[in-house]
Amino acid sequence: MFKALRADIAAAKKNDPAARNKFEIWLTYSGVHALSWHRWANFLYRIHLKMLARITSQFAKRLTGIEIHPAAKIAGGVFIDHGAGVVIGETSEIEEGVVIYQGVTLGGTGKEKGKRHPTIKKNAVISAGAKVLGGFTVGEGAKIGAGAVVLKEVPPFATVVGVPGRVVKINGEKVSDLEQEKGDPLSEEICKLREKVFELEKEINNLKKDEKK
Repeated sequence: MFKALRADIAAAKKNDPAARNKFEIWLTYSGVHALSWHRWANFLYRIHLKMLARITSQFAKRLTGIEIHPAAKIAGGVFIDHGAGVVIGETSEIEEGVVIYQGVTLGGTGKEKGKRHPTIKKNAVISAGAKVLGGFTVGEGAKIGAGAVVLKEVPPFATVVGVPGRVVKINGEKVSDLEQEKGDPLSEEICKLREKVFELEKEINNLKKDEKK
Protein backbone atom coordinates (compact mmCIF):
# COMPACT_ATOMS: atom_id res chain seq x y z
CA MET A 1 0.00 0.00 0.00
CA PHE A 2 2.84 2.42 0.83
CA LYS A 3 4.62 1.47 -2.39
CA ALA A 4 1.49 2.36 -4.35
CA LEU A 5 1.21 5.67 -2.46
CA ARG A 6 4.78 6.59 -3.39
CA ALA A 7 4.01 5.74 -7.03
CA ASP A 8 0.84 7.89 -6.94
CA ILE A 9 2.78 10.85 -5.52
CA ALA A 10 5.50 10.42 -8.15
CA ALA A 11 2.83 10.32 -10.89
CA ALA A 12 1.32 13.58 -9.59
CA LYS A 13 4.76 15.23 -9.52
CA LYS A 14 5.43 14.07 -13.08
CA ASN A 15 2.10 15.10 -14.60
CA ASP A 16 1.22 18.31 -12.76
CA PRO A 17 3.48 21.30 -13.50
CA ALA A 18 1.93 23.10 -10.50
CA ALA A 19 3.20 20.43 -8.09
CA ARG A 20 6.07 21.90 -6.06
CA ASN A 21 7.14 18.98 -3.89
CA LYS A 22 6.04 15.50 -2.81
CA PHE A 23 5.14 16.56 0.73
CA GLU A 24 2.69 19.15 -0.58
CA ILE A 25 1.17 16.55 -2.92
CA TRP A 26 0.70 14.09 -0.05
CA LEU A 27 -1.01 16.75 2.10
CA THR A 28 -3.22 18.53 -0.44
CA TYR A 29 -3.97 16.44 -3.56
CA SER A 30 -7.50 14.98 -3.45
CA GLY A 31 -6.67 12.45 -6.18
CA VAL A 32 -3.84 10.99 -4.09
CA HIS A 33 -6.10 10.90 -1.02
CA ALA A 34 -8.90 9.17 -2.96
CA LEU A 35 -6.55 6.47 -4.24
CA SER A 36 -5.15 5.86 -0.74
CA TRP A 37 -8.64 5.45 0.69
CA HIS A 38 -9.55 3.22 -2.24
CA ARG A 39 -6.66 0.84 -1.58
CA TRP A 40 -7.83 0.40 2.01
CA ALA A 41 -11.43 -0.12 0.82
CA ASN A 42 -10.23 -2.58 -1.81
CA PHE A 43 -8.35 -4.57 0.86
CA LEU A 44 -11.51 -4.74 2.99
CA TYR A 45 -13.52 -5.80 -0.07
CA ARG A 46 -11.07 -8.61 -0.89
CA ILE A 47 -11.27 -10.04 2.65
CA HIS A 48 -15.08 -10.05 2.33
CA LEU A 49 -15.79 -7.07 4.60
CA LYS A 50 -17.85 -5.61 1.78
CA MET A 51 -20.17 -3.44 3.84
CA LEU A 52 -17.22 -1.81 5.60
CA ALA A 53 -15.52 -1.39 2.22
CA ARG A 54 -18.54 0.44 0.82
CA ILE A 55 -18.77 2.66 3.91
CA THR A 56 -15.08 3.52 3.47
CA SER A 57 -15.53 4.36 -0.22
CA GLN A 58 -18.52 6.61 0.54
CA PHE A 59 -16.58 8.35 3.30
CA ALA A 60 -13.72 8.96 0.84
CA LYS A 61 -16.23 10.31 -1.70
CA ARG A 62 -17.44 12.89 0.83
CA LEU A 63 -13.87 13.95 1.58
CA THR A 64 -12.55 14.09 -1.98
CA GLY A 65 -15.50 14.33 -4.39
CA ILE A 66 -14.18 11.20 -6.13
CA GLU A 67 -16.26 8.00 -6.14
CA ILE A 68 -14.41 4.72 -6.62
CA HIS A 69 -16.09 1.36 -6.14
CA PRO A 70 -14.03 -0.71 -3.67
CA ALA A 71 -13.82 -3.63 -6.14
CA ALA A 72 -12.13 -1.55 -8.87
CA LYS A 73 -8.54 -2.57 -9.65
CA ILE A 74 -6.17 0.41 -9.76
CA ALA A 75 -2.39 0.08 -10.09
CA GLY A 76 0.09 2.34 -8.33
CA GLY A 77 1.23 5.37 -10.31
CA VAL A 78 -2.21 6.57 -11.45
CA PHE A 79 -2.85 10.32 -11.33
CA ILE A 80 -6.34 11.78 -10.78
CA ASP A 81 -5.94 15.52 -11.42
CA HIS A 82 -8.34 17.74 -9.39
CA GLY A 83 -10.77 14.83 -9.49
CA ALA A 84 -14.12 16.45 -8.64
CA GLY A 85 -16.93 14.34 -10.08
CA VAL A 86 -14.77 11.36 -11.09
CA VAL A 87 -16.68 8.05 -10.93
CA ILE A 88 -14.94 4.68 -11.32
CA GLY A 89 -17.16 1.59 -11.53
CA GLU A 90 -16.90 -1.82 -9.92
CA THR A 91 -15.19 -3.84 -12.68
CA SER A 92 -12.92 -1.04 -13.89
CA GLU A 93 -9.22 -1.82 -14.24
CA ILE A 94 -6.65 0.97 -14.46
CA GLU A 95 -2.96 0.37 -15.15
CA GLU A 96 0.03 2.46 -14.10
CA GLY A 97 0.73 5.83 -15.71
CA VAL A 98 -2.93 6.59 -16.48
CA VAL A 99 -4.02 10.22 -16.04
CA ILE A 100 -7.68 10.99 -15.27
CA TYR A 101 -9.09 14.53 -15.15
CA GLN A 102 -12.16 15.91 -13.37
CA GLY A 103 -15.66 14.79 -14.31
CA VAL A 104 -14.57 11.50 -15.88
CA THR A 105 -16.86 8.47 -15.64
CA LEU A 106 -15.63 4.92 -16.13
CA GLY A 107 -19.04 3.27 -16.16
CA GLY A 108 -21.31 0.63 -17.61
CA THR A 109 -24.10 0.87 -20.18
CA GLY A 110 -26.86 -1.09 -18.42
CA LYS A 111 -27.67 -3.74 -15.85
CA GLU A 112 -25.56 -6.49 -17.42
CA LYS A 113 -23.43 -8.65 -15.12
CA GLY A 114 -19.77 -9.57 -15.31
CA LYS A 115 -17.15 -7.28 -16.83
CA ARG A 116 -19.17 -4.14 -17.56
CA HIS A 117 -16.69 -1.32 -16.91
CA PRO A 118 -13.63 -0.40 -18.99
CA THR A 119 -10.01 -1.49 -18.72
CA ILE A 120 -7.63 1.45 -19.13
CA LYS A 121 -4.16 0.40 -20.25
CA LYS A 122 -0.99 2.10 -19.08
CA ASN A 123 -0.17 5.73 -19.92
CA ALA A 124 -3.65 6.48 -21.32
CA VAL A 125 -5.11 9.97 -20.72
CA ILE A 126 -8.82 10.48 -20.04
CA SER A 127 -9.61 14.19 -20.36
CA ALA A 128 -12.12 16.27 -18.39
CA GLY A 129 -15.76 15.23 -18.61
CA ALA A 130 -15.15 12.16 -20.76
CA LYS A 131 -17.47 9.15 -20.34
CA VAL A 132 -16.03 5.71 -21.07
CA LEU A 133 -18.93 3.27 -20.88
CA GLY A 134 -18.71 -0.50 -21.30
CA GLY A 135 -16.52 -3.52 -20.64
CA PHE A 136 -13.99 -2.88 -23.41
CA THR A 137 -10.32 -1.83 -23.40
CA VAL A 138 -8.80 1.60 -23.92
CA GLY A 139 -5.38 0.81 -25.35
CA GLU A 140 -1.96 1.81 -24.08
CA GLY A 141 -1.09 5.47 -24.58
CA ALA A 142 -4.56 6.35 -25.91
CA LYS A 143 -5.98 9.85 -25.43
CA ILE A 144 -9.68 10.47 -24.83
CA GLY A 145 -10.71 14.06 -25.56
CA ALA A 146 -12.65 16.30 -23.17
CA GLY A 147 -16.37 15.54 -23.15
CA ALA A 148 -16.06 12.49 -25.40
CA VAL A 149 -18.48 9.58 -24.93
CA VAL A 150 -16.62 6.36 -25.71
CA LEU A 151 -18.76 3.26 -26.31
CA LYS A 152 -16.34 0.88 -28.02
CA GLU A 153 -12.74 -0.35 -27.89
CA VAL A 154 -9.95 2.16 -28.41
CA PRO A 155 -6.72 1.04 -30.15
CA PRO A 156 -3.32 1.72 -28.54
CA PHE A 157 -1.95 5.27 -29.06
CA ALA A 158 -5.24 6.46 -30.59
CA THR A 159 -6.90 9.84 -30.04
CA VAL A 160 -10.69 9.76 -29.58
CA VAL A 161 -13.02 12.79 -29.67
CA GLY A 162 -16.73 13.50 -30.02
CA VAL A 163 -20.13 12.08 -29.11
CA PRO A 164 -20.15 9.22 -29.77
CA GLY A 165 -16.38 8.97 -29.60
CA ARG A 166 -14.50 8.31 -32.82
CA VAL A 167 -10.81 7.74 -33.51
CA VAL A 168 -9.25 10.73 -35.28
CA LYS A 169 -5.57 9.83 -34.90
CA ILE A 170 -3.44 6.73 -34.33
CA ASN A 171 0.23 7.23 -33.47
CA GLY A 172 -0.19 10.92 -34.34
CA GLU A 173 -1.44 10.22 -37.88
CA LYS A 174 -4.94 11.20 -38.98
CA VAL A 175 -7.47 8.45 -39.60
CA SER A 176 -9.60 9.00 -42.72
CA ASP A 177 -13.40 8.82 -42.64
CA LEU A 178 -13.24 5.80 -44.96
CA GLU A 179 -11.00 3.89 -42.56
CA GLN A 180 -13.32 4.83 -39.71
CA GLU A 181 -16.34 3.57 -41.60
CA LYS A 182 -14.67 0.24 -42.39
CA GLY A 183 -14.21 -0.49 -38.71
CA ASP A 184 -17.67 0.74 -37.66
CA PRO A 185 -20.17 -2.09 -36.97
CA LEU A 186 -23.10 0.32 -37.40
CA SER A 187 -21.90 1.33 -40.87
CA GLU A 188 -21.41 -2.33 -41.79
CA GLU A 189 -24.99 -3.09 -40.73
CA ILE A 190 -26.32 -0.17 -42.78
CA CYS A 191 -24.42 -1.44 -45.83
CA LYS A 192 -25.95 -4.91 -45.39
CA LEU A 193 -29.46 -3.42 -45.16
CA ARG A 194 -28.79 -1.33 -48.25
CA GLU A 195 -27.79 -4.46 -50.18
CA LYS A 196 -31.01 -6.21 -49.09
CA VAL A 197 -33.08 -3.24 -50.28
CA PHE A 198 -31.37 -3.38 -53.68
CA GLU A 199 -32.10 -7.12 -53.92
CA LEU A 200 -35.77 -6.59 -53.02
CA GLU A 201 -36.12 -3.78 -55.57
CA LYS A 202 -34.60 -6.05 -58.20
CA GLU A 203 -37.06 -8.83 -57.38
CA ILE A 204 -40.01 -6.39 -57.49
CA ASN A 205 -38.92 -5.15 -60.92
CA ASN A 206 -38.65 -8.73 -62.18
CA LEU A 207 -42.17 -9.49 -60.89
CA LYS A 208 -43.52 -6.39 -62.65
CA LYS A 209 -41.92 -7.52 -65.92
CA ASP A 210 -43.48 -10.98 -65.56
CA GLU A 211 -46.93 -9.45 -64.98
CA LYS A 212 -46.67 -7.39 -68.18
CA LYS A 213 -45.85 -10.52 -70.15
